[in-house]
Amino acid sequence: MNLNLKKPIVFFDLETTGVNIATDRIVEISILKVFPNGNKESKTWLVNPEMEIPKESSEIHGITNEQVSTEPTFKELAQKVNEMVVGCDLAGFNSNRFDIPLLAEELMRAGIDFDMKNRKAIDVQVIFHKKEQRTLGAGYQFYCGKELEGAHGAEADTNATYEILLAQLDKYPDLENSVAALSEFSTHGERADFAGFILMNDEKQEIFSFGKYKGRTVEEVFIENPGYNNWIQNADFPLYTKKVLREIKERMSAPKDTMSDAEKLQALQQKFNLR
Repeated sequence: MNLNLKKPIVFFDLETTGVNIATDRIVEISILKVFPNGNKESKTWLVNPEMEIPKESSEIHGITNEQVSTEPTFKELAQKVNEMVVGCDLAGFNSNRFDIPLLAEELMRAGIDFDMKNRKAIDVQVIFHKKEQRTLGAGYQFYCGKELEGAHGAEADTNATYEILLAQLDKYPDLENSVAALSEFSTHGERADFAGFILMNDEKQEIFSFGKYKGRTVEEVFIENPGYNNWIQNADFPLYTKKVLREIKERMSAPKDTMSDAEKLQALQQKFNLR
């Protein structure tokens, strides 16, 4: 089965120095871009994280400090990476909670704005866990009947993730073959940011998910405690979370249009002497 695409979708995987979205860095990135006509484009880079790779991380993905010491930094690669992902939907394995947020952080640190507006995200792990409750290697064996050679290598994991999604579509007839439907199914809950610090309530209002204001709307808190946003902007929160809060603050400061449609029509008639 082929993916039913309306625009390109990028499958990608990151190997990193750790799991902290705000402070850890990419050491390898692999991208598989799939076009609506079925054509594919792929690229894998080793990345100098400009920080020490902890021994426990190297033991997982096999990438050492010596291997990346002469590789380009992410800032040097950022434009090439952005050119491959810009305007595309995104997919990965545990990508909603980790890979997409960390990629956004790295791009923003490199001076490239990143936004999920007009994009969909498919997390193949969420589909897998909702259906079978397994790991990537087990999922590859279960869905594709293959052993995952080179697990925890970005390229192997990226291609396995793509193959698993295709197999999931074959196996589960109730899964709609569209990016929008797969994105919705593979999302745990609606978030305003990637890291889950800002969620959306039933009224589609942004709410805090942590701290003393947990469960309260961001706008309400900013009115009650104007300094709270400044504290977050200067604290160790992900850049994308800070961006979301800045946009909410700007939205709150924007002039409010209080005229009704009838009043607007009357104003236009008066302006142009219409009857």
